[in-house]
Amino acid sequence: MPSQARTMLLAGGLLLAAAADAGQSLPARFESDRVYLEAQGATGERLRLYTDTGGGLFLKQEAVERLKLPLSPLEDPEARRELGDRAKVTRLPAFAVEAGIPPPLADDGRMMVLPSALAGPQLPGTSQDDGILGQAWFSGRIWTWDYPARRFRREAGDWKPSPELRRLALGFKTDGHGNRVTDFPRLQVVIDGKTHSLLLDTGAMTVLTPNAQAELADGGPSERATSMIADSVFQAWRKAHPDWRVIDNAQAGMGSAMIEVPEVIIAGYKVGPVWFTHRENRNFHDFMSSFMDARVDGALGGNAFRHFIMTVDYPGAAAYFRCIAGCRDTTPR
Repeated sequence: MPSQARTMLLAGGLLLAAAADAGQSLPARFESDRVYLEAQGATGERLRLYTDTGGGLFLKQEAVERLKLPLSPLEDPEARRELGDRAKVTRLPAFAVEAGIPPPLADDGRMMVLPSALAGPQLPGTSQDDGILGQAWFSGRIWTWDYPARRFRREAGDWKPSPELRRLALGFKTDGHGNRVTDFPRLQVVIDGKTHSLLLDTGAMTVLTPNAQAELADGGPSERATSMIADSVFQAWRKAHPDWRVIDNAQAGMGSAMIEVPEVIIAGYKVGPVWFTHRENRNFHDFMSSFMDARVDGALGGNAFRHFIMTVDYPGAAAYFRCIAGCRDTTPR
């Protein structure tokens, strides 16, 4: 879920067309079901970017200065009113593109520079990165996450799903003419017999407190993928299912609780358990939903997708799933 200002969320432009080019594998590092892209130049320059379907699109000022990237004024008038002369854009360095990190399709590949003063504090224990590749970067293309094999690729523009893949329609916010306004994908899953609309959020993450990590005792790191749920749903689950595990004060720096949901049905596949981190209603029912085609109750992250090879077709507004391990098929035969 995004945490920056509206201009950060929408940076990079939102009206695009997919290019029918060859696909490519990306220089991806999977860390606890989250994906970073990493590149190194010939003289040792490094770039590490966090990929997040529910996030913004920007490079951090510190990275831009370190890499001596050229700057241009930001032309978006709304962003300029908010940020003033600090509003700048740049492009990915050539060594990152050569390493297989594609620039965004929109705005001639330009990305906003996030001023240090606006970056805000990170959660304690969060890994460092040089920026985020979010919804505007994913837009207009087709992407495949192979979570079990820890591979991430951009598919060719003419990619077609194979017959064994399960299709799940995605919702995107459009204007009165049907044009895409934002590219935050909404999917529907079934939990406890009810259908919930959630943000498809590959970047959803948490940092566990020492007590939470000790209670989980799963051998995983404190920084990891999570899913998120609005308070009203969290409380309803807790009331209806007192046997579902809840860990209070689970998230470092925020004190958020989390709840263990035994089963989530995604495209007819039942997976679980999946941990959901608590969020206030306004985070999703108001803020996040304003960027989407319908209200969402939370976000589904890599801790649920880790069972799958998942392809998200942004132009086609669909996600495709192939379960590799840990699923139970619920579709009629």
